[in-house]
Amino acid sequence: MCVLAEEGYTGTADVKAFLAEHHGLALSDVDGHLYHHLNEEAIRHLFRVSSSLDSMVLGEPQILGQVKDAYGYASEFKSIGAVLDKFFSKAFSVAKRVRTETKVASSAVSISYAGVELARKIFGDLKDKTVMLIGAGEMCELAARHLLNAGVKGIMVTNRTYERAVKLAEEFDGTAIRFEEMVSHLKTADIVISSTGSPHFILKRDDVEEVIRIRRNRPMFFVDMAVPRDIDPDINDIDNVYVYDIDDLNNVIETNLEERQKEAGRAEEIVVTEVAAFRRWLDAQQVTPTIVSLRRKFDEIREAEVAKAMSMLGTDDPKTRKVVEALASSILNKVLHAPVTALKNDGNGRDPMELVAVVRELFDLTDGGKDCE
Repeated sequence: MCVLAEEGYTGTADVKAFLAEHHGLALSDVDGHLYHHLNEEAIRHLFRVSSSLDSMVLGEPQILGQVKDAYGYASEFKSIGAVLDKFFSKAFSVAKRVRTETKVASSAVSISYAGVELARKIFGDLKDKTVMLIGAGEMCELAARHLLNAGVKGIMVTNRTYERAVKLAEEFDGTAIRFEEMVSHLKTADIVISSTGSPHFILKRDDVEEVIRIRRNRPMFFVDMAVPRDIDPDINDIDNVYVYDIDDLNNVIETNLEERQKEAGRAEEIVVTEVAAFRRWLDAQQVTPTIVSLRRKFDEIREAEVAKAMSMLGTDDPKTRKVVEALASSILNKVLHAPVTALKNDGNGRDPMELVAVVRELFDLTDGGKDCE
């Protein structure tokens, strides 16, 4: 949840009270399960979350989609203003910088996608390749989605329960194959993904030797995601046949995670730079209105005091008014010089928002800047 509040800590208390009331809970039951960030820490948090630097699996892109969904709902219900709109837009651009300028999300860290990555290493372009899925469970489904995104030509699905094969094939505009006819269709498959609950091999060396002969030694790639294994490991000894099992995929993932971790440092540097840039923009949005409010309030005082002085002098003489107004303006400018200069110059290293709060309190301003939470 991201909130724009005039006072950060007050805003935090208000949000907690709202959540407790909305869910019909006591505040004490809610408070211990929540945490919050204010100002710069809030900016850094959203930028890191959107860039998948705060995810359980470093670099996974799903969280960015969730952030975009939240932004979309907020926009739809008109609960996001100009500052938060800018905030989220900046978070999305930071995430894009991290993806394009680093390799923090460029390698597979899931079993299903690791198989696709290995297929690319063997075949290069996958656009003319046909896939056979053996099994209709979640692992095969995820692998199929990744392969379709990689541009494979077509997908065949086989399963002991034919109806499940039909259902999954329909999702991918593919072809369902009866389980007992699986081997006869292998000759058209370049990539085979298998994940079943079979207690024994469902593909043996003899089956594939015949298939590779019919294919005239065109390469075949097998990914065995099953435990115990579906595919006879001896198949890997056949020329132009490549077999990877779950252990091979896990090794790929561990290597890729190490590479992502190396890239995370560069990604964090991007976040630091972007946080500073957005904070400067945000400070300007909050400092400028405070300066305007300060001047407006003192202008009102100046005008009232000039009118009072002219009344006491008992004259409407223009020259006298000009002298009184000049005196009042001179005093006003001298009084405002120090606070305005401090606000514009970031207070020589002090937090600009701290100065904004002090100025607003000292001069009783009610329409200055806001804090981001």
